Amino acid sequence: MSRKNRGTKLGRVLKKRKREESSSEAKPEGEETVPPTSRSSDEPIPKKVKWTNRQRVLVFGASGITQRDRHLMNDLKRIMPHSKNENKISRREHLAVINELCEVKNCNKALFLEARKKLDLYMWLSNVPHGPSAKFLVESTFTMGELRLTGNCLKGSRPVLSFDEKFDTEPHYTLLKELLTQIFGVPNHHPKSQPFVDRIITFSILDNRVWFRHYQILQEDGALAEIGPRFVLNPIKIFGGSFTGATLWENPHYVTPSAYRTQLKAIAGTKYLNRQQQKIKYMSTAPEITYQSLPEDEVFEGETLTKAAELTGMEIDTEEVKKKQLSFKKKKRAGKKFSKKPNPVSA
Repeated sequence: MSRKNRGTKLGRVLKKRKREESSSEAKPEGEETVPPTSRSSDEPIPKKVKWTNRQRVLVFGASGITQRDRHLMNDLKRIMPHSKNENKISRREHLAVINELCEVKNCNKALFLEARKKLDLYMWLSNVPHGPSAKFLVESTFTMGELRLTGNCLKGSRPVLSFDEKFDTEPHYTLLKELLTQIFGVPNHHPKSQPFVDRIITFSILDNRVWFRHYQILQEDGALAEIGPRFVLNPIKIFGGSFTGATLWENPHYVTPSAYRTQLKAIAGTKYLNRQQQKIKYMSTAPEITYQSLPEDEVFEGETLTKAAELTGMEIDTEEVKKKQLSFKKKKRAGKKFSKKPNPVSA
């Protein structure tokens, strides 16, 4: 081997193989191998296998998600160092295709976002390929850019997952707790993670929904600062398989967004009907005479000129007065300037 090729990778491998062959020939049979006390700089460093929990999550969305939904997806990727990217898929594709994409990307969990009517965002959490999987409606979404909070944790650090006590009361909540733990929990000794714990993710149940909050641990005494993002997951169904299978649980309190918007429009329509009914009721019940008039009020009844003639006893030519009023109005409309008396000049 030439001196030029000794520094290349192939040259180092051949040199190592030659040393192993020479050592095996020199070693007598039946003698146990003893690990060397020193290592040559040309030998590759042996890999330390510590990453036993090999959870990988494929985070991506369907075509048609809005700008805010895309920012939320990027925020989730930022706080999940064990996630992988994938291009958006068509909305016409069957959701079972996601299992094949996860197999290609070597992922065993999936977080999939899809939008409907540019208004509603749905989130799928699935254990690939055998299930189970859960479908949620994402409500009250706020991204990191919108909140502008003061929290700032180390990128790639491992979070502490905190769950509400209500997750242990119902079987479907227990299943969701395990699914959320495996998806949002960063595995220990992950290559892209940092060996520090300086943040906490809380999942709480309120109003039959799962509330997601993300905080930074400021001090050991429990001082926290919110980082974001924040959103609310309204569970819809839990399936036995991955994006398919039998329905294990269905939310009886779930109302579709379209039905909810229809209810709001119906309530807004009843406001107009109530207002019209109040007008009709007022007109039907209003008294004809609200109060008794005074005898002096007769002065203001009838035409002004005729009433003035009756009271003063003078003859007033009403037609001539009307002509003067018409001519005055015409001049005013034409924009003519009326003559004014000149101001006296000071001596």
